[in-house]
Amino acid sequence: MNAIRPVSDLRNNFAEISRDVHETRQPVFLTKNGFGDMVVMSMDAYENLQFDSEVYFKLKEAEREAELSNKRFSSKEVLKSMRDAIGAETDV
Repeated sequence: MNAIRPVSDLRNNFAEISRDVHETRQPVFLTKNGFGDMVVMSMDAYENLQFDSEVYFKLKEAEREAELSNKRFSSKEVLKSMRDAIGAETDV
């Protein structure tokens, strides 16, 4: 269930809101004059959200590219390419 609080709670109950977002790992939605205004979340939750968004974007990009090309790679080819790239970086 979403935690919804008035924006004034951010000033008056900052420590409690901070504790809540860290313990529950869920955002707190703040309202102003009865309407949604801001979302407060822990840095860890924000970074995870950013990471998930980047992964999703890259997967969508790969799907679009796959639709435009018939070229496919086997898992062996992909692993060899990855090993070659990692080996090349560690040899430098």
